Amino acid sequence: MGVLTKLIGGAAMAATMIASPAMAQDDVRIALVVKALGIGFFEAAAKGAEEAAAELGNVEIIYTGPTDTTAEGQIEVINSLIAQQVDAIAISSNDTDALVPALKKAMDRGITVLSWDSGVAEEGRQLHLNPSSNPLIGNMIVKLAADHLPDGGDVAVLSATTTSTNQNIWIEEMTKVLPNYPGINVVGTVYGDDLADKSYREATGLMQTYPDLKAIIAPTSVGIVAAAQAVVDAGKVGEVNVTGLGLPSEMAGAIESGASKSFAIWNPIDLGYSATMLAYELSQNGAVAEPGAEIPMGRMGTLTLDDTNAGAMADPFVYDASNIEEFKSIF
Repeated sequence: MGVLTKLIGGAAMAATMIASPAMAQDDVRIALVVKALGIGFFEAAAKGAEEAAAELGNVEIIYTGPTDTTAEGQIEVINSLIAQQVDAIAISSNDTDALVPALKKAMDRGITVLSWDSGVAEEGRQLHLNPSSNPLIGNMIVKLAADHLPDGGDVAVLSATTTSTNQNIWIEEMTKVLPNYPGINVVGTVYGDDLADKSYREATGLMQTYPDLKAIIAPTSVGIVAAAQAVVDAGKVGEVNVTGLGLPSEMAGAIESGASKSFAIWNPIDLGYSATMLAYELSQNGAVAEPGAEIPMGRMGTLTLDDTNAGAMADPFVYDASNIEEFKSIF
């Protein structure tokens, strides 16, 4: 049935409701907790969760998150979900460690917990769903910049928050492969907190601080759009290329303007779908999260877990002027 149910847990809580028939008593309630509401990437993931719920037939999706990208806001959300005795929590975390006590409390109460997109420490979840392989993502984001800098040049990174698990890992993996891209010089990393206005200011600051800057790498769907707009407003289209991870629907204008030559992303609809399927398998079908386990994800195949009970969904896909029209209306 897949209802997006509104949760009431304090000022930091909000959610969207989609009307549907009344839920039966034995329906499974899976909470899809995002970093913050109002972000297109997560709204697309919610569509995938609803797809999985419809396929399963007895699942209610609770799509929720704080109003800003803080651990404190997510902890409030988690505590509310514990009080409601949901069956499973699938969370994209704002902090690797800060959420662990609240999520351990949830597991102690019999609630299945998994992280997706942005993980929590192992003790705070049963498994983690990476959208792709971290090394592949790290290599991809720097390769997208280097492909258009045959002679090398200065590049900078505009990330989300200082505590965002996934972005930090991707930047670390990017740093590891920099020797494979001679001449690419990373001059700095700044943080926009996944807020459009702050990301815009940080991107503008990078161009002012580094007048020879050739590219801004933003491994965040909010930051990449803001950085592209900053490049347009600064009159630096053709001088500074914005790349990283973004949504086709939000980046089509940047590709058209030339502010971005290419970017990459996995399909967030698939990610929300997969997280929901995994939550259902763990909470209802007896799947056990352990190293080497292969857990079904419906149409997305199976997730194979590594020694940390984490696994990768799919490889990132590159979008540019050759294919943006095909995908911009999808997500």
